[in-house]
Amino acid sequence: MADYNHRETEQKWQRFWDENHTYKPAETTERPKYYVLDMFPYPSGAGLHVGHPLGYIASDIVSRYKRLKGYNVLHPMGFDSFGLPAEQYAIQTGQHPAVTTEANLTRYIEQLKNIGFSYDWSREVRTSDPAYYKWTQWIFMELFRSWYNKETDKAEPIDTLLAKFAANGTQGVQAVCDDNVASFTAEEWNALSETEQYAISLQYRLTYLADAVVNWCPALGTVLANDEVKDGVSERGGYPVEQKLMRQWMMRITAYADRLLTGLETIDWTESLKEQQRNWIGKSVGASVRFPVFGSQFTKESLATVKHEPQTTNYIEVFTTRVDTIYGVTFMVLAPEHELVAALTTPEQKEAVDAYINAAKLRSERDRMADTKAVSGVFTGSYCINPFNEEKVPIFLADYVLAGYGTGAVMAVPSGDQRDWNFAKHFDLPIVPILDGQKDVDKQADNTKEGQYINSGMVNGMTYKEATATLIAWLEERGLGRGKVNFRMRDAVFSRQRYWGEPVPVYFKEGTSGRLPYLIDESDLPLELPAVDKYLPTETGEPPLGRAEGWKYKGEYEYELSTMPGWAGSSWYWYRYMDPQNPNEFASKEAIDYWQNVDLYIGGTEHATGHLLYSRFWNKFLKDRGYVPQEEPFKKLINQGMIQGRSNFVYRVAGTGREGAPATFLSLNQINGREITPLHVDVNIVENDVLDVEAFKKSRPDLTENAEFITEPDGRYIVGAEVEKMSKSKFNVVNPDMIVEKYGADVLRLYEMFLGPLEQAKPWNTNGIDGVYRFIRKFWRLFYKDSPEGANQWIVTDEQPTPAELKVLHKTIKKTEEDIELYSFNTSVSSFMICVNELASLNCHKRAVLQDLVLLLSPYAPHITEELWAALGNDAGTLSQAAFPVFNPNYLIEDAFDYPIQINGKVRTTISFAIDRAPNEIEREVLADEIVQKWMEGKTPKKVVVVPKRIVNVVL
Repeated sequence: MADYNHRETEQKWQRFWDENHTYKPAETTERPKYYVLDMFPYPSGAGLHVGHPLGYIASDIVSRYKRLKGYNVLHPMGFDSFGLPAEQYAIQTGQHPAVTTEANLTRYIEQLKNIGFSYDWSREVRTSDPAYYKWTQWIFMELFRSWYNKETDKAEPIDTLLAKFAANGTQGVQAVCDDNVASFTAEEWNALSETEQYAISLQYRLTYLADAVVNWCPALGTVLANDEVKDGVSERGGYPVEQKLMRQWMMRITAYADRLLTGLETIDWTESLKEQQRNWIGKSVGASVRFPVFGSQFTKESLATVKHEPQTTNYIEVFTTRVDTIYGVTFMVLAPEHELVAALTTPEQKEAVDAYINAAKLRSERDRMADTKAVSGVFTGSYCINPFNEEKVPIFLADYVLAGYGTGAVMAVPSGDQRDWNFAKHFDLPIVPILDGQKDVDKQADNTKEGQYINSGMVNGMTYKEATATLIAWLEERGLGRGKVNFRMRDAVFSRQRYWGEPVPVYFKEGTSGRLPYLIDESDLPLELPAVDKYLPTETGEPPLGRAEGWKYKGEYEYELSTMPGWAGSSWYWYRYMDPQNPNEFASKEAIDYWQNVDLYIGGTEHATGHLLYSRFWNKFLKDRGYVPQEEPFKKLINQGMIQGRSNFVYRVAGTGREGAPATFLSLNQINGREITPLHVDVNIVENDVLDVEAFKKSRPDLTENAEFITEPDGRYIVGAEVEKMSKSKFNVVNPDMIVEKYGADVLRLYEMFLGPLEQAKPWNTNGIDGVYRFIRKFWRLFYKDSPEGANQWIVTDEQPTPAELKVLHKTIKKTEEDIELYSFNTSVSSFMICVNELASLNCHKRAVLQDLVLLLSPYAPHITEELWAALGNDAGTLSQAAFPVFNPNYLIEDAFDYPIQINGKVRTTISFAIDRAPNEIEREVLADEIVQKWMEGKTPKKVVVVPKRIVNVVL
């Protein structure tokens, strides 16, 4: 049988593509552009497993298809190469992270090239390359040099704000800024020193220093993002994480909250992903209310003083979406990290409060928000005053309130909120109904807005809308609150106390206003990472950069010692691909204007509220400052599903294999009710659920020394199976290199697409790959057959195709084009298999059919199709420059129909007639047919019913 040598063919064409820069897009062209991007991968030491390439294969199919459709396609690849794993490995081994990262990158690139992706490798970027992070640092500097003008609803250079201060002071300035900034006149501003003016400007810049509650991991010595913490421990290493107030660099992503929300309506993303971002941003319309603190300075009688001193710090500010329920407030809850906790805690309660705060530090914010059942809290010993009814309200701490959400304080209305209700029941606090529409508030909370207010002072008898408007007006009139739009999203923490990240291009100078941050000169970019003796914090607790000897700006000023977070370099990388070697700009205006934004972005849903949100934020900022033309970076986004592992198990008889005694292993069908212990076994030594026992013995001598294997009667050891997440601990990781070596990259690509819809999770099962392997060889045999010498013999002819062959081809053209446009790649693979089977049955070896079939299959299986394209007489490497076959519907028009012929309701034969044949002619020929006459047995039919293109029924 003629066979196809996948190893030789794939290596040949991968070399050809590399040497000839086959997939490098044109710099200038009249062809329309199409930008396809995969989410920035991190090059881990483990390399790729078969789950990783799923999205890459899909994006590559689209890229190759779009080239055939006449587009100038940008399809680049690079690496998010800063990161905590490399740093942890450096801490353990003393090896510089750059060394291990380079080794990991070499491995990743080798694996990616083996799968045959059509990346333009000349555009590869790495976030840890100083030539790249120079521009990450530059964008940080631009953010520092900008403020957000609410009036124009965009970021502007800080100089425009300073000009407003010089002309009119703070009058008329509508800025996103720190809380409680001071007001001043132009005269007061102009009388300040340059340093004093600079210090004030720091309160308005889009990146700034502030004290923030963060996820601090002492073992790792760094702050972690929320998505790096799970169940109170670090995802990396499982170390305890606590909540800690620390001085951090922050970014005012909240300035863009509304635009981040409205922008979701303009992009083609899944509704579920958009909803994740909406929930994260968490827009709420409500009111800000000030509750005066009750104590030596504030009593019921002194409430009037508060009304005339709205700037006093002796109150607790609360944001609520239900100000209408304020008469139902029976207690106040603060986050354990709230800035007023120390001042509000009485001596009698200090021990209990301190213990509670320490316990809360050990729980991540995510865990605290998710735990809706457990009730915990502690009384501070202090009270505040409800400004409406002047009642004393006890102040508690509870970890379900977070310092960074709203104001870190909640006015608790147990009759309308279930969590407050649970808390009130637990601490025996009052539950006051406030609407006559509320039901059974003694049993559970009822958050209805229906009915009229009761027990509610000035709004008794009003409806929800009436009450809300009345209460807000009352607050604003007295300076005790105001109507307000609030967002759950907080400003982004932009510091990491670690080494392997981008240095922040900032130094510090002492001034009359204290230690102030300044940007280094642009000409000094990139600010490169210095050498350090260890990758650990200093003995005095400074980040690892504090170990760098003599590392000072201009030999005099202290640098910022924190580095940027992992998301910094990935928040703009798609622009660098457009112009990756540009030393003067992050990308030229010409390149950005041509490529615009990403047409198709493929990656995982785990980045919904991290990378995707930060990228949209930075893109909008760059748009505001005139550097890019588009508001949104990614037009269409597809989240690929996870390829799960299919774990295999051997079964050890319970009680054996202990204390040096040999183990007994039972094949799956030999268990027969015996008590067993399932053990994971390496899936790479299992084929079609049959274990290679000798390989298992070699891989796990600790388990198998002198072990007995009870097999099936035919000698096979059958393993068990279960679908689980692919991981090394479960021995179910399948290396794509092994699949490529055994079956070929084209088979791997086709099989991953064949597993199921791109967006859905599906289990990997190597058992099923044989069918795709056979398909590739059947496709090859349309072109070649065995020769007497044993070599491949070319059998393609220049004969004209038959209508049946053209019908098979054009049915496949139509299906393939529709499927790729709908990203339904699994059904395309099925249609290829059907097509090849039908052409084989028609004995079709005709160039006019097979050349188009090569083009159809080429996005999915690029190596074999490149080989056959050249064999068909085309210039080597021109396949990607060809045109996608054009569907002709005329070839699908049926010219005949096979009529089932029924005799008294039973089908006895089938006769083919032309589609346009008249019913009376069909009837005449049916009755003359020998088989029909046989079944009629000489009888005269009572009637003959001809249903066009359906059936003929002869009734006797």
